[in-house]
Amino acid sequence: MRVKHKKWAEPLMEAHPEKMVLNGETVKGHWQGRFEKSQPIQLEVGMGKGQFIIGMAKAHPEINFIGLEIESTVAAIALKKALPEELPNLQLIRANGAGLETFFEDHSIDRIYLNFSDPWPKTRHEKRRLTYKSFLANYERVLKPHGKIELKTDNQGFFEYSLTSFNNYGLVFDGVWLDLHHSDENEGNVETEYEQKFSELGQPIYKVTAHIPDRK
Repeated sequence: MRVKHKKWAEPLMEAHPEKMVLNGETVKGHWQGRFEKSQPIQLEVGMGKGQFIIGMAKAHPEINFIGLEIESTVAAIALKKALPEELPNLQLIRANGAGLETFFEDHSIDRIYLNFSDPWPKTRHEKRRLTYKSFLANYERVLKPHGKIELKTDNQGFFEYSLTSFNNYGLVFDGVWLDLHHSDENEGNVETEYEQKFSELGQPIYKVTAHIPDRK
């Protein structure tokens, strides 16, 4: 669901270049310099309003986090939430997840999060799904060897599609959970806005974690 455009969004993002990247090409190869410390980098593709990536940065100061969002107003809302937290291990970027190689060097990211991505249920829109094979190839390019991809969703059809896509691409599964919130994996779980909403309605949350294998 698209958020109505807000006039304050662009000015807010432009006013905070220390936290929000609007031209990813200019920071490619220089991400570590935007953080207080040089640490492993983890990326959320499609951060929405930022609850997850902000929560992760607060919970794990030993990791540098980047939240990526294509929608300007949504990205600005995340920025508005992040600014008061003053987290030195968090950066945001307004960008399209299909162009990760434009913003990140090869093998520079340790983990990619895909949280409640648009399922694009119609067959003709398959190539837009963030777990389609072309996206997986893009992720592999920027992930470090054995880098991980972690997905959470409430959509069973998209989850089943993603499992098949991961398998066909040759990813190695580390874990699959059909009801995350009623499993041991839920300990330390940081929720997204959508996750809270669907969980309160009694909807099971699906999760899978997989990693890039050796390609020898």
